[in-house]
Amino acid sequence: MRRSRRPETPNRNGSGRKLPPFPAQQLFVLACCRICEPIAFMSIFPYIYYMIEDFNITNDTNKISVYAGMVTSAFTLAEFSTGVMWGRLSDKIGRKPVLLTGLIGTALSVLVFGFAPSLPVALFARALGGLLNGNIGVLQTTVAELVTVKEHQPRAYTIMPIVWCLGSIIGPMIGGALARPCISYPEIFARGTIWDKFPYLLPNLFSAATVFVGVIIGLLFLDETHSVKKHQRDRTREFGHYLTGLVGGATGCNTQREPKKQALLDGEQRVGYMTNSSRTSLNSSDDEALPAYQSQENSPRLSPQPDVRSLRSVPLDPEEPVIEQKRTIFTKPVIMNIISYGILAFHTMTFDQLFPVFLSTARPEHPILELPFRFTDGFGLDTKTIGVIMSVQGGYSLFSNYLIVPPVTRRLGSLRLFRMLAFSYFALYLVTPYLVLLPEVMRMPAIYLLVIWKCTFSTMAYPSNAILLANSAPSKDVLGTINGIAASTASLCRALGPTLSGLLYSLGLQTGYSGLAWWFSGLVTIVGAYLSSQITEGGGHMEAATPEEEDPLLDEDLFVDYGTNDHDDRV
Repeated sequence: MRRSRRPETPNRNGSGRKLPPFPAQQLFVLACCRICEPIAFMSIFPYIYYMIEDFNITNDTNKISVYAGMVTSAFTLAEFSTGVMWGRLSDKIGRKPVLLTGLIGTALSVLVFGFAPSLPVALFARALGGLLNGNIGVLQTTVAELVTVKEHQPRAYTIMPIVWCLGSIIGPMIGGALARPCISYPEIFARGTIWDKFPYLLPNLFSAATVFVGVIIGLLFLDETHSVKKHQRDRTREFGHYLTGLVGGATGCNTQREPKKQALLDGEQRVGYMTNSSRTSLNSSDDEALPAYQSQENSPRLSPQPDVRSLRSVPLDPEEPVIEQKRTIFTKPVIMNIISYGILAFHTMTFDQLFPVFLSTARPEHPILELPFRFTDGFGLDTKTIGVIMSVQGGYSLFSNYLIVPPVTRRLGSLRLFRMLAFSYFALYLVTPYLVLLPEVMRMPAIYLLVIWKCTFSTMAYPSNAILLANSAPSKDVLGTINGIAASTASLCRALGPTLSGLLYSLGLQTGYSGLAWWFSGLVTIVGAYLSSQITEGGGHMEAATPEEEDPLLDEDLFVDYGTNDHDDRV
């Protein structure tokens, strides 16, 4: 089949096929929008124990972990109830509006949470943020639409975890440092002021400000990736280009692109502005005109290509692709990956919520020591120390995502790596509660070693699962729905995890089995390990075609036309 000329690109895979440029610019913009959410989410953990204590809802300190788990679960349970809705809505109206709505919901939530005078208000604030935020699934969909070749996946799918790690560094530091400012900084924040009445307002104001910055960046510089909506005019994106030009950001590449954008404006009747800018297939003056046919859902796998013959084999009935999509959306690889994602979310969220409570728990007056399983003790660390520990956790996660995850994923493959981690997680939860039995001089080093262990596992597990899920999708048309369902499943598990762990941790302290919550998570990981052994590589849209029998839906023209957002995405 004859192919139109394509621009030279230095990137090639092992078979010599030219690769589209890595979408660095848009992933950077997406990262700037994303980072404000982990800052807001993680900032509450250093002070949540003391916030519950200040609500004066119980005199039993053993029950504080239960209420802390409820506050954490309120967000994820609400997120579960709307995750599928936001995923489907993003398939209809586009990814960008849903992402920005989620950010606005996060800002509103943290403001209400900062002013919360009681537990019910705090629960409402967290639930409000979950209801208005469906960004977990939509973010994964956006990344999958930006990255169209497997060679870019290990690098691309570690960017959002790296961003989360950066937020995990900043958030706990801000939460630990700014919470209860009248106690921490009495010379600056006097008693009787608003900071004394609402001692947890200051860190939430900081979080709201970062979210506001993220919304502005998204409005001005984030491109739409939906296969239909990205062709529609985006006036805020136009204004972003205008501002970039004003501050001297107009490079030679941008200057060359303007005539092409104008040509598109003049030549497309429906298109007001292509936010993904010029298409590579338009660079050649002797290329054939693109066929005007588009399916009803305008699947990126069926997007116009220079070769008309490949389109003649596609059914022209607009209803037929929709029927086929409904029949094939929940394949076995998709279902198994969604369930595995939920189990991973359950026990990792349990660790994230329970670990600060574990560190905050004071040493009882009469510790119990009846090994191997019956013992109680505590660390009694303050908010600043816990904030530093969690920031170190985020810093190491950043290092792991950047230097460890990509080469290990390329070396072992996503499926093998995910299985190895799933079978190894049990040991982490088995040994964690025994840290309280160590001598005082060994406690802090052991805590940091545990943090490194946990972060190494989680930073490799989540990208591996995300790659497996994206590759298992039958079509990019349904990525929003699949990731929405996966996000809802994970949200439900994240809601159940902290609630159950809080109850079990409280029960364990009362009965003397303080490791009960940790060991329960270990049992959950055994179920996840078994399910990981049943996962197979999905034959989805990311599968590479063989030279002998090339799939027309995976034609290289598609990678250039759909995957290459811009020449300014080169790195």
